[in-house]
Amino acid sequence: MKALVKEKAEPGLWLTDVPEPEIGPGDVLIKVLRTGICGTDLHIRSWDGWARQTIRTPLVLGHEFVGEVVETGRDVDAADIAVGDRVSGEGHLVCGKCRNCLAGRRHLCRATVGLGVGRDGAFAEYVALPASNVWVHRVEVDLDVAAIFDPFGNAVHTALSFPLVGEDVLITGAGPIGLMAAAVARHAGARNVMVTDVSEERLELARKIGASLALNVSQASIADGQRELGLREGFDVGLEMSGRPEALRDMIANLTHGGRIAMLGLPAEEFPVDWSRIVTSMITIKGIYGREMFETWYAMSVLLEGGLDLAPVITGRYGYGDFEAAFADAAGGRGGKVILDWTA
Repeated sequence: MKALVKEKAEPGLWLTDVPEPEIGPGDVLIKVLRTGICGTDLHIRSWDGWARQTIRTPLVLGHEFVGEVVETGRDVDAADIAVGDRVSGEGHLVCGKCRNCLAGRRHLCRATVGLGVGRDGAFAEYVALPASNVWVHRVEVDLDVAAIFDPFGNAVHTALSFPLVGEDVLITGAGPIGLMAAAVARHAGARNVMVTDVSEERLELARKIGASLALNVSQASIADGQRELGLREGFDVGLEMSGRPEALRDMIANLTHGGRIAMLGLPAEEFPVDWSRIVTSMITIKGIYGREMFETWYAMSVLLEGGLDLAPVITGRYGYGDFEAAFADAAGGRGGKVILDWTA
């Protein structure tokens, strides 16, 4: 089959032929229809410090996908997953034996293996997954949206970490996940949703998705935005999506007393914050990684059934043969999600 492979320990990707994956008794074989390009894939392509420490070559990339089930292992119950089902996949494969797994907190497994990171992924014509990691779309979902359920889950997990009804929400970082989080926050009943970034193109997407205010922080401060929205005591909830030190510092400085922060953005290095402000303002900070299995997946499906529109977040669509152009688009930092079509 055709697959997008990290063949060598150097920058670049290679579209090549690899053997189709084999499945075990509890596995599912899926014909891939669409995939989404993630920041993780960009790190692997550029072969940065994280990738050099984490990735073993050769590796088939990709963990955001939608596909159709073509084969199931003998232990997979057809009442749960059947040939012909349209499915996406949870990209975190857990051990099932640690304390958190046994307690049902699989998203906290310490031995997680990432699809397309620790094992061959979904940038291919076929992908194999344990049945326990397969999510069946019981209600019809647009293929492009179904392909990005993984990052959509990150956005939902982050946005719904704290109650949002009637709250004023600050989102720092208008990348694809920040944009989806803004849509979720609006849909979930937030009063104001302010999104910050330095890319005018992405801020325009934030406006299309329903942000109350999309603020270019290279031209104005978060405090300026707070005043423009008429907030007298600061934001109630912060969703940090950028991983930038200045974004978290400004967020902390503009939260109300008792404010809450859900932090998904992954910093490149350690940095100082004003812990005195956090203590005296009684601010809660919660780290977010991945999705809650599978409560977040239920929430995603229900939000879409309830009319949540993610179409503005998807700005690039390419056939898999044009992967170089697709990756360049995704790395440009000006648009939303980029989709690869594996049926083209």
